[in-house]
Amino acid sequence: MNEIVLGDVSITRVMEYFGSVELSPSTFFPDSSDDAWRRNEDWLAPDFWDPAADVCVSAIQTWLLRSAGRTILVDTGVGNHKQRPHAKVWDHLDTDFLGNLSRAGVSPEDVDLVINTHLHNDHVGWNTYLDDGSWVPTFPNATYLMPRRDFEYWDPDNGHVPRRGRGNENVFEDSVAPVRDAGLVELWDDGFDIDGALRLEPTPGHTPGSSIVALESGTDRALFVGDMLHTPLQFLEPEVNSCFCVDPDSRGRRAVASSAGPPTPTRWCSPPIWAATVARNCAATEKGSPSRSGRRSPG
Repeated sequence: MNEIVLGDVSITRVMEYFGSVELSPSTFFPDSSDDAWRRNEDWLAPDFWDPAADVCVSAIQTWLLRSAGRTILVDTGVGNHKQRPHAKVWDHLDTDFLGNLSRAGVSPEDVDLVINTHLHNDHVGWNTYLDDGSWVPTFPNATYLMPRRDFEYWDPDNGHVPRRGRGNENVFEDSVAPVRDAGLVELWDDGFDIDGALRLEPTPGHTPGSSIVALESGTDRALFVGDMLHTPLQFLEPEVNSCFCVDPDSRGRRAVASSAGPPTPTRWCSPPIWAATVARNCAATEKGSPSRSGRRSPG
């Protein structure tokens, strides 16, 4: 578990899964070249790519933020016991995520706000849990912030047919509708101020309503990029999209890559962390500890 403080906001990483996603780079990132992976193998392997098996490696995690007196979760991972016929790695996953959250000092009832940066299966799973055969909200006292464009895109009542077919099958029904039916969902459109330090910004492309969380507190800046980035290789080659991008658009990724600079060992760690620091001095740190950039130095 990694913890840092940026300005007045404390940040804790709560891990759900780290390992192979059972997709080769050419499948996960069809726009990327084999040469790009090989040229960067020295720092992509083994944390982001297993060259021997030729599979991508990824982390599924939630960001626990404590800001302005509230307990906030950014994305809720895959969830347990979810039926995912078109995402075999996540099908009926069973992890100790809630135990990890408890070890970070938070019970489900403590959470004030849940932010889903978008509504893909690996970002909304712990919105709900299975209770006596029914999906119920995991965080009963929280408001769930969801991008309206994603909500409407996947809402079966709207008759929309997602362009990627059935890859997100069952997700709205088991991880979105139950919190909507409980009256816990707040939809937003063109940006949303969470508090004085945190703001949601739309970055459509990966999904119609994909977003990032921008943090600005004191002299510190950070972005929680959701799935605008799936691999640090996209910092070097921002035009590369994933196979899961509904409407590929690299403009937001280019802006992040330009402002954050190229990946370095202090910016990317094992397991990988998907938050991009925009303006932060990187100081030398003790091996294996959180760095001033918000990433753990290699350990």
